Amino acid sequence: MKNTKTNITYNIDGEGDTTLLFVHGAFIDMSYWSAQVDFFKNKYRVVTLDLPGHALSGKTRDEWSITSLGEDLSEFIRALNLKNVILIGHSMGGDIILEVAIKCPDAVIGFIGIDNFKNAGAAMPEKIQSMMGQMKMMLKMNFSFAAEMFATKALLSPATDAAISSRVVNDYKNMDKKIGYDLICSTFDYYNRERELMNQLKLKMYLINVDNIPTNKELLTKNAASGYEVLPIKGTCHYPMLENPYELNKLILEVVGKM
Repeated sequence: MKNTKTNITYNIDGEGDTTLLFVHGAFIDMSYWSAQVDFFKNKYRVVTLDLPGHALSGKTRDEWSITSLGEDLSEFIRALNLKNVILIGHSMGGDIILEVAIKCPDAVIGFIGIDNFKNAGAAMPEKIQSMMGQMKMMLKMNFSFAAEMFATKALLSPATDAAISSRVVNDYKNMDKKIGYDLICSTFDYYNRERELMNQLKLKMYLINVDNIPTNKELLTKNAASGYEVLPIKGTCHYPMLENPYELNKLILEVVGKM
């Protein structure tokens, strides 16, 4: 029998009737949300966590996929009896909270994505798929090198602050090889499931997306059954919580106010 649960390390800061649950992306950890915790904890209950397989959380499971992490996070919400939850997911965390929103409809009242769903529910172009095939081979052969290359080429830019780039690259290079490989493969192959869940979602999707890469609104119009709103944020890379935390906090607060 496959192990579907693992220990989750988490922090709860602040109090309030509404819970902001921040879910980080692949290969990083909850410390990336520190500026958001400091900003929101005086008014809301703020929950941050290390996803299973990351940082201080457990690594004892047989299957590593977006779906399995969604199951873990859904169980986490039920175990803590969290109510009035606004899910906030960065990067891969966006697909994880999509799983959670479907599995925990009674607990979840809001959905915020951070730099994700830019090509929602669509397969990558053939050229990119070919590159992804090469990337998988590289990850098998030399995970640390390939992960560094992926972070540098796909998530960062030469204009990104050197300290941010160094932090991200270091986290990618030091990710567990087996877990990292499985999660990247799951992310590449997730678009059919993503489209299916977006069509089931009963919540409007609020997406705070960095303006360095455009968001395909035509796909969102087609696949986001309950509607969407894109709020652009200026930046050079995939990590607005590090690069532009003040503006990100302001936009999250704006969206939470609408809920």
